[in-house]
Amino acid sequence: MNPMPQDLLPIEDARAAILQRLRPVGAHERVQVRDALGRVLAEDVIAPCNVPAHDNSAMDGYAVRFADLAADGETRLTVVGSAFAGRPFSGQISAGQAVRIMTGAAIPAGADTILAQEATRSEDDAVIVGPGHRRGQNLRRAGEDLAQGGVALPAGKLCGPAELGLIASLGIAEVAVYRRLRVAFFSTGDEVATIGRPLSPGQIYDSNRYTLFGSLTRLGCELIDMGVIPDDPARIEATFRAASENADVILTSGGVSVGEADFIRELVDRLGEVSFWQIAIKPGRPMAFGRVGSAWMFGLPGNPVAVMVTFHAFVRDALLALQGVEPLPPSPTFDAVCETDIRKRPGRREYVRARFEWRDGAPHVVPVGSQGAGVLKSMSDANCFIVLAHESAGVTAGERVPVQPFHGLM
Repeated sequence: MNPMPQDLLPIEDARAAILQRLRPVGAHERVQVRDALGRVLAEDVIAPCNVPAHDNSAMDGYAVRFADLAADGETRLTVVGSAFAGRPFSGQISAGQAVRIMTGAAIPAGADTILAQEATRSEDDAVIVGPGHRRGQNLRRAGEDLAQGGVALPAGKLCGPAELGLIASLGIAEVAVYRRLRVAFFSTGDEVATIGRPLSPGQIYDSNRYTLFGSLTRLGCELIDMGVIPDDPARIEATFRAASENADVILTSGGVSVGEADFIRELVDRLGEVSFWQIAIKPGRPMAFGRVGSAWMFGLPGNPVAVMVTFHAFVRDALLALQGVEPLPPSPTFDAVCETDIRKRPGRREYVRARFEWRDGAPHVVPVGSQGAGVLKSMSDANCFIVLAHESAGVTAGERVPVQPFHGLM
């Protein structure tokens, strides 16, 4: 077994080196609330009113005065009206009275406690309740969710369905968001063919632009697809120059290894800078990071699975950071029982395509298909990575291993 190269950059060092250099794109725009889905807030959203706007009932029942409730035995109260959400009781509760109230209805004047309907019984125009209640129970105070003038959502928040609803609950029609990130991407290689054309001897169809299209679209980026570029240094240089003039980020696949036709690293060094290009990761060791003009550049490997793994491990969080997301959401992980042995050399972190399922009350995981870096079907069959640490020397069946699900991320 060959030893691992000693100059490989550990994955956490590579991630830190990338993220510490990135700053959000400066420009932002105002959009309608519905158009803010998947966008990142560029300014704090300040609550212009209390939420809820008034004291209200947390459940169906009766609004009463706590002072009227007997400490021992039952209390009989006269029901003098009803309160509904949007149709409050207009009078005031006096001693010995109760108002029938529905969830969300404003608390009638004079009341300070809500009796749950199931804790009472009705007789004619009265409600009877036993002891054991607390002052203020089942009552939601004005501003309990959000106080007027407070920060409802901070800048840097990625807007999902809950955030849209929260913004709408404040009556706000528009919010400031960072502009969409412009990402140019292309594949390289004489052997790579565009779909829809017949393959020449030795060629393969380009899949990398399609996996990158899917991943970038899920992140809400503005895409600039520059196609497949042959192994011609002049063509690749011209593509880099055009991409750097129009994009915030450039993603390439292929051409960053050490073969005679691998021009990406050399060209980027001439047009800008390469910060590093050898990482202690499998699959995906030859990945370049740097700049071309004013654009950040990620030179991803050519193998399809390595493209997806390096995007997951490095590019996704970098794009979120450039979009202004703060803090970056951690990738979820949990431990599962590994059902097979896994061989591994220490000195690199490995992402093993796998499938987990719950069995006998515990998660179990097993690698799927061939683990070759070019076997894309294994990514489709998998629902997670088994993440083997840098220093790990392999796994024995029955051991618990860290699992990183990628549903919705890949």
